Amino acid sequence: MKSKFIKSCFFILNVFSFSVVMAQHAFVNTPPEISPMVMKPEMTEIWEPEVKVVTPAVKLGDAPSDAIILFNGKNMDQWVSQKDVSKASPWKIVNNDYMEVVPGSGAIQTKMQFGDCQLHIEWSAPDEVIEGGQARGNSGVFFQNRYELQVLDSYNNRTYNNGQAGSIYKDHPPLVNAMKGPLDWNSYDVIYTAPRFKANGLIDEPARITVLHNGVLVQNNATINGLTLYIGLHNYPSPHGEDVILLQDHDSKVQFRNIWIRRL
Repeated sequence: MKSKFIKSCFFILNVFSFSVVMAQHAFVNTPPEISPMVMKPEMTEIWEPEVKVVTPAVKLGDAPSDAIILFNGKNMDQWVSQKDVSKASPWKIVNNDYMEVVPGSGAIQTKMQFGDCQLHIEWSAPDEVIEGGQARGNSGVFFQNRYELQVLDSYNNRTYNNGQAGSIYKDHPPLVNAMKGPLDWNSYDVIYTAPRFKANGLIDEPARITVLHNGVLVQNNATINGLTLYIGLHNYPSPHGEDVILLQDHDSKVQFRNIWIRRL
């Protein structure tokens, strides 16, 4: 009788110990060790589907083979007036090289709509420096027609930090001021992740953005806190899907060139 009792105790103890070990493995989310003798190199190789081939640009800043060309200096076929989307862009093309804002004509927007994307855009402030602050070379790049990456001549031009070049307007200041002078061209290279919404319309994952200004990181996977507003806190008032890229008319003759985008 005593022997049976002792065996039962050992059995219960072994079951308990096994349960603890398995619980520890589950907690750290690591499988029990597999003997290297069992593993083969091909067991951790991924072959399908094959990675798509994209031909990179020869010149830095030029478009790779799978990019959509939004502006190459020749025409504005990919853009329309924001005031009346049935009309062509009212901005002018200069020297078959760049487009220039016509102050008072209104913003322009892409014909196509985008969500997650990689965007390259080059811009220059007006050559003649007349005013300072927010009046100096002001424009903006709006993702999904809502979230603004600020364009401003921030070269020796102090303004509020979350309103200077490279900022997510009235949201995040840039990490540094990488602005070139008024006679030079600037570039933005952007990785943008669109927001996700729950079935009930509330925000699930906010938009995120990474920005290189002239090759310098100024937004590092920053969370966009919502719709760009001049007054008030940013928020996500309503769910939405893909939408246009918009370039702002802020009564300043800002110039743009070499604009391309990749869907992600």
